[in-house]
Amino acid sequence: MGAFDALRIAGSGLGMHQVWLDALANNIANVNTVRSTDQAAFQGQMVIAASDPEGGVRVGGIAVSDPEGRMVHDPNHPLADDAGYVRLPELDMSSQMSQLIMAQRGYQASVQVTKHAQEGYTAALQIGRA
Repeated sequence: MGAFDALRIAGSGLGMHQVWLDALANNIANVNTVRSTDQAAFQGQMVIAASDPEGGVRVGGIAVSDPEGRMVHDPNHPLADDAGYVRLPELDMSSQMSQLIMAQRGYQASVQVTKHAQEGYTAALQIGRA
């Protein structure tokens, strides 16, 4: 492991977790997006993490939820069809919030690793100056 590998690996974690946080924020903002039954539902984004061959993690891809979504009977909604149905995304707020906490904790852990690595490198430089 090279001298700055810890910073590079922690930086890759920061980048992947930031993409995950952004996707979750978009999903949470659109969890109640109503569409008519002749339109596709809002498609939530799910970030796929992959290991980097050189160490660390990267975004391996982004999967999207089912465009069929779920049909909800709401005859008073202005977008309801003749049978009284509207289309909502196939997203669960509690699942999105749980994932948000995991992504935040992962981001925070990567920040801590970065801080500790910087402190270690700074201490090594101070020793070299003495």
